[in-house]
Amino acid sequence: MSGVRACSLFAVALFAALPVSGAARAADLQSFDLIERGRYLASAADCEGCHTKPDGKPFAGGVVLDTPFGKLVGPNITPDRDAGIGAWTDDEFVAALHEGRGRGGIRLFPAMPYSVYTKMSREDALAIRAYLQTVEAVPDKVQPNLLPFPVNIRLNMAVWNALNFTPGRLEPDPSKSVEWNRGRYLVDALSHCGTCHTPKNFLGADKTSAYLQGGVLQGWFAPNITTDNHKGIGRWSVEDLVNYLKTGTNPDAIATGDMSEEVVHSSSHLTDDDLKAIAVYLKSVGSAGDNAPPPIAATDPRMVAGQAIYKDNTDAGTGIPGLFAKLAGSHAAQSDDPTTLIRVVIAGSQGVATSGAPTSPAMPSFSWRLNDAQVTPQHRSRPTRSTPLKPIWRKATELSAS
Repeated sequence: MSGVRACSLFAVALFAALPVSGAARAADLQSFDLIERGRYLASAADCEGCHTKPDGKPFAGGVVLDTPFGKLVGPNITPDRDAGIGAWTDDEFVAALHEGRGRGGIRLFPAMPYSVYTKMSREDALAIRAYLQTVEAVPDKVQPNLLPFPVNIRLNMAVWNALNFTPGRLEPDPSKSVEWNRGRYLVDALSHCGTCHTPKNFLGADKTSAYLQGGVLQGWFAPNITTDNHKGIGRWSVEDLVNYLKTGTNPDAIATGDMSEEVVHSSSHLTDDDLKAIAVYLKSVGSAGDNAPPPIAATDPRMVAGQAIYKDNTDAGTGIPGLFAKLAGSHAAQSDDPTTLIRVVIAGSQGVATSGAPTSPAMPSFSWRLNDAQVTPQHRSRPTRSTPLKPIWRKATELSAS
């Protein structure tokens, strides 16, 4: 009888403990520290950039992403059980980030940067989920797949993944400092800088051999952010990088376009220590070479035309810090890809506004004043070092080479 009594007592204790364990786990998920950590990580990962449309409710989706293959729409990731991810399990959420698989095993398109988020730790992924569970549940249903046939077939991603995707967490480099490793984790796992700043192949995957050397995205050229002194940020100090990420401006540049959104939603919310870690890591990323193209003679007709058109940004091309971007030494003016420069000249631009730099300076469109011959290349749509550059930024290129 004593043995039966003991077994009965054990069973009672076991079943009594089960709800307590579930309640304890739920309490853990609602821990203020965990939720606050998740909020910070969601900012670092710039989740709002793709999942919160202008004037929309946080994380309710609806942001249209223009890709070379067609349009995709950022889905609703609020805790609504039907329209959002409220009914997902922890493992399903982590699988979306680590494996590119949604609920029910559905294959995600790589516009959701799972090829980068796979490097994120499970603990950080679950912290983000804990935070997302606290935002307002929005019942707005979003159809994310607007791609044309046949690229809209999700089974295609099995082939894409086999060619371009290597799952796995990012391991620290023991030969580097804690600060460097933190910066690398932020750049390569959370902030997914390479999604914009690394050029893509014809399948839309990163050209890893050109890591962070610039790429075209949604009508902008995300610049080279390696230590290349001519086309990259080699001339920037760690302080310059920190100020740019925190305020959207430094003596050389002002964030605009997609980068202004990143600053507003993400990097301006990071701690100074994390921003410095990012800067330290980026300052260690080598370039493919600092070779500048040979200067063009001042008497060249293209130079004469460019000088006649060029009237602003001060005669020396130094700009006004915080108001007008510097052209002398600008990696945007010296880049092989003129996409951003042409877009700014034709469409104008609005600088970012942050608490540290609230002015939000703007450049007007010059499409009403300049014709195609004055703005675009004379021979090719994408110039190289051997092809003509655009008259509108010929003067800037000359100044930056001096």
